Amino acid sequence: MQINRFIKTALLNDLLHSGKVILLYGPRQAGKTTLSKEIIAASGLRTLLVNADQAKYIDILSGRDLSKLQSLVHGYDLFVIDEAQRIPEIGINLKILHDEMPGLKLLVTGSSSFLLSGRVSESLAGRKRIFTLLPVSVQELMDSYNPFELNDQLEERMIFGSYPEVITTKNNAEKEEYLRDITSSLIFKDILELEQIKYPVKIRELLKLLAFQVGSQVSLNELGQQLGLNRETVERYLWLLEHSFIIFRLSAFSRNPRKEISKSQKYFFYDNGIRNIMIDDLRSIKNRNDTGALWENFIISERRKYLLFNRISNQSYFWRTYSGTELDYIEESRDELFSYEIKFSKTKARAPLAWTQFYGSNFRLVNRNNYLEFIT
Repeated sequence: MQINRFIKTALLNDLLHSGKVILLYGPRQAGKTTLSKEIIAASGLRTLLVNADQAKYIDILSGRDLSKLQSLVHGYDLFVIDEAQRIPEIGINLKILHDEMPGLKLLVTGSSSFLLSGRVSESLAGRKRIFTLLPVSVQELMDSYNPFELNDQLEERMIFGSYPEVITTKNNAEKEEYLRDITSSLIFKDILELEQIKYPVKIRELLKLLAFQVGSQVSLNELGQQLGLNRETVERYLWLLEHSFIIFRLSAFSRNPRKEISKSQKYFFYDNGIRNIMIDDLRSIKNRNDTGALWENFIISERRKYLLFNRISNQSYFWRTYSGTELDYIEESRDELFSYEIKFSKTKARAPLAWTQFYGSNFRLVNRNNYLEFIT
């Protein structure tokens, strides 16, 4: 089964016509290499594809030697570098290639955006276009499945997630083996190998704590106490996990600080399968007591993919008053606010009076009967 990635058309168009260096970020195993090869085939250009793990390429691509760079790419129209975060000085060398060989098109992938972007942002100012590839979205699956089939697969997405190999693997035991493999050997690879982490086991423990707290407010001080770490270290680890595309945060929305929480945050996983394997629970929905958290994580992560892939710049929040009234999800679009309650089985709901009196009545319940309208 071939999964058509939503960003492919826009990425290909920018590669061919923008004159910019194209940077493709995303977590490991999300399909960056596969998409790159599809782009190569669709471009029709004579292409050199190199993997940055190979020493012979690292030496040239980190050397700032124009003659060696020209020798490497001579005769090619497109130069693709896979896993470029491993190359020292990659930013300045991409700048040299872009400026000195304007006819050469450049596509660069990286699984650790915090490393790659840090090295290229200043060097490639005004010279780059950025695309992010996440685990497969429901919107992307609509090319292969109709609404009935997507609904039939809903529990599978909530339990096993949406990494490409999970979707294309039919056997649940093999899906579980794959998820265990990527969480043990791949998902933390860049953090542990390329960052100076004093207590690497704490990263996994932190992620497990967050998995149990999906949909709930998170206290950094409490996390630090449970892990035996200070607040600054917890903040650093959270930053690393966010920039490795494992988790993302929602901040509290407030324009009425006397009544509303304004400094709290919640953390969600980009993929339900990663969340569930972290707590070692891949049981079916009927045997679980965390269906609400699974559903909320699934919907909010899919909405995040939808906004990102469609380049919609809406801001996302949650809302809660000091008295305990809350809304699961808030989205701000320019001067307009939209509020949502996200419930798996609930069929009726209304916005809290405290919300409508202050912010208006743009409210919607997202449940399993109408969720496709919200995320596609």
